[in-house]
Amino acid sequence: MVILRWYANQSRAKAHWATPLGSEMSHQGTGPVVSFENVSKHYGSLKAVDGLSLELRRGETVALLGPNGAGKSTSLDMLLALRKPTAGKIRMFGNDPYHAVKSGQVGAMLQSGGLMPEVTVRELVTLVAGLHPRPVPVNTTLRRAGVESVADQRVDRLSGGQTQRVRFALAIAGECELIVLDEPTTAMDVETRQRFWSSMKEEVAEGRTLLFATHYLEEADQAADRILVINRGRLLADGTPEEIKKRAGAKRMSFRLVNANEPFLLGLPGVVSLETRHDLVHIQTSDSDATLYALLGAGYRPTEIEVGSLGLEQAFLAITAEDDQAAGGAIPAATAMSDN
Repeated sequence: MVILRWYANQSRAKAHWATPLGSEMSHQGTGPVVSFENVSKHYGSLKAVDGLSLELRRGETVALLGPNGAGKSTSLDMLLALRKPTAGKIRMFGNDPYHAVKSGQVGAMLQSGGLMPEVTVRELVTLVAGLHPRPVPVNTTLRRAGVESVADQRVDRLSGGQTQRVRFALAIAGECELIVLDEPTTAMDVETRQRFWSSMKEEVAEGRTLLFATHYLEEADQAADRILVINRGRLLADGTPEEIKKRAGAKRMSFRLVNANEPFLLGLPGVVSLETRHDLVHIQTSDSDATLYALLGAGYRPTEIEVGSLGLEQAFLAITAEDDQAAGGAIPAATAMSDN
């Protein structure tokens, strides 16, 4: 985990890091918390990130979405100074990411890295808090992360959901202005997820900025102020959840039709995709009026007709699928997204 890797290597420099809070926050009111300027990361001929430009501002909750291999984790690693970009510039609070991480302005919860075994939750949180320039009281962190009840249990004997909450506790063990989370609710049950996002709302309400990557698009829809969609290391869409849904430029239509002729339905004007289940038909269409008029004009009489905007998941798949097709038809986004 980034916090443990960083603080374990830098603990001797703690006194040097303890810059007064006011000076570290001087950029928050005058510029973006994070900025990527035409950032790329190449591994030989592979472009993991390709000319990525974006900004995050104070108090925002931003979801980073993309199919597997889109460049999400590489982008987060560069943001946290764990990897260096091949080209471009990344700034955090007006400085380079290395300075911002070292000074304790960012807390991170990543998928990679294990937790220290054979210690209790309380001992681990106490260790990390003690290495932070601006530590939060341990009992406060345990409460905010929802791990008070397991505080005296060994870390290596926790369930998957409990382990995730401990990772979150380490991310907020010090006062920070930016929280970065990579798949934060993996292995959590529904109730635990709800408590987690309730805690995150409290963090943002205090003025912190939150950036999270997730495969749970329902969470992004409900929790995020902004959504960034990336594919092939490039930014495809940036907007509110509603704007992203509209950005897909398609509608969903459903109706019941006995003995539906799938080849005929696929040939209707505007139809992008089709799914049938017995007599229930689901269509994604770029022109719902033309699709319905053509169906009626052919003599069909569907019932229980419903037309609406795409959900975030359908919009995400439509945006990334269009990009895949433009790039020459690589792995469909629907397949890549389901492969967690």
